[in-house]
Amino acid sequence: QVQLVESGGGLVQAGGSLRLSCAASGSIFTIMLMGWYRQAPGKQRELVATITSGSNTNYADSVKGRFTISRDNAKNTVYLQMNSLKPEDTAVYYCILYSPPTSYWGQGTQVTVSS
Repeated sequence: QVQLVESGGGLVQAGGSLRLSCAASGSIFTIMLMGWYRQAPGKQRELVATITSGSNTNYADSVKGRFTISRDNAKNTVYLQMNSLKPEDTAVYYCILYSPPTSYWGQGTQVTVSS
């Protein structure tokens, strides 16, 4: 069983910053990828950023240059530094961990950006 605990969400004004964290625990053998997705009201869940075990990163075009994903392998933790936040970044942010053949999801953390 794998548990993902997210933290760092909240309310921030446009132009501000937040840092999300996601700590994984449990029976983890191989972590191939960790990352973040988000889901805004009335919209589908979408990829925000991912990072592989080899530290290769992938970002949605909408967040490139503003968000940075990183990970601490020793702590099985992934971070998302979000700068220059916009109201359209408002969503529930979900952590994902892919340990073949299973994907695990966190419960989500709310990020609200006011204009």
